[in-house]
Amino acid sequence: MYGRVRALVIKELLAVLRDKQSRIALVMPPILMLTIFAFAATLEVKNVDLAVLDQDGGQAAIELTQRFAGAPFFTNVFFLHGIEQIAPALENERAMAVVVFAEDFSRDVAAGRPARIQLLLDGRRSNTAQIVQGYASRIVERYTQDLADRYDLPGPPATLTARNWFNPNLDYLWYTVPNLIGLLSMAVGLLVTSLSVARERELGTYDQLLVTPLSAREILAGKTIPAMIMGLAEGFLITAVAIGCFGIPFMGSFPVLAASLFLFMLSVVGFGLFISSVCNTQQQAILGTFTFMIPAALLSGFATPIETMPEFLQIVSLANPLRHFLVAIRGILLKAMPFPMVLETIWPLAPIAAVTLTLAGWFFRRGIR
Repeated sequence: MYGRVRALVIKELLAVLRDKQSRIALVMPPILMLTIFAFAATLEVKNVDLAVLDQDGGQAAIELTQRFAGAPFFTNVFFLHGIEQIAPALENERAMAVVVFAEDFSRDVAAGRPARIQLLLDGRRSNTAQIVQGYASRIVERYTQDLADRYDLPGPPATLTARNWFNPNLDYLWYTVPNLIGLLSMAVGLLVTSLSVARERELGTYDQLLVTPLSAREILAGKTIPAMIMGLAEGFLITAVAIGCFGIPFMGSFPVLAASLFLFMLSVVGFGLFISSVCNTQQQAILGTFTFMIPAALLSGFATPIETMPEFLQIVSLANPLRHFLVAIRGILLKAMPFPMVLETIWPLAPIAAVTLTLAGWFFRRGIR
């Protein structure tokens, strides 16, 4: 039995590795996607265009405007010359926000009275608007505190000191790239496995495979093992690029990472073989892969927190292997999560793999009959 399975495993690996296009497809697209997505798939708000309507013209308004211009996230600060220019600036997306200084702003600041500043935001991009509002509020709060220190005024009754664990500089790549390790490893694993049986059927070699002494279980094992080998190799390659090229810290243990990636790829291979076993052509398998990938990415917690989703979607996401692996990979890389804690996160991958591999085997045996 083991000899027959080994022969099929070698045959599957050679079928992929001897094909130049397959070799390139296994290495180049994931690295290219990692490079592009790491910088493009970001929820950071940078290079914000800010308009300023200064109806005051005093020292305080000028100083605060300079602080806005000096902030790293406001790269283009320009002035408006009348209230009638506010609406076109926002409507035409020339500016994400408009700061309006009232006519008596500097006099109120000099007299110690509450001074009025109005911030108008483009609410069509609600998430960006909230983040920009936070930026502006932080600048104004810092300016207020500096005024209190300069003129020996009573400061705020309490101050908040923030400290960011596991990502002190809030580098967004430290969040994006570990998530991309899971996304791209899943994409490669699904494509390799979903095309395996479908390719045999499309090329006409499926019937030849059935007349061999191999049983359905042995054929399924021969399809699973090469996919696991290539998927794990791809996952380690992407992880190495993330650490070596993007400077993502590796604080955890390599055996814990390997065990997590193995269990994750096993569950992914289960989904891939399930897709492949119900498809007759490679085109159908590719469509089935992307049909699964898009909901899996949306329900993984990468773009939006799972806690903010409706309750029924939170329940559905429990069957998504990517949801469990992303928590583990971020914990292993950034905060040296120990194996018992990782196991609490990834144990659902085992039943997911068992169910999908069982279904794939059932459909595969059904196709043989």
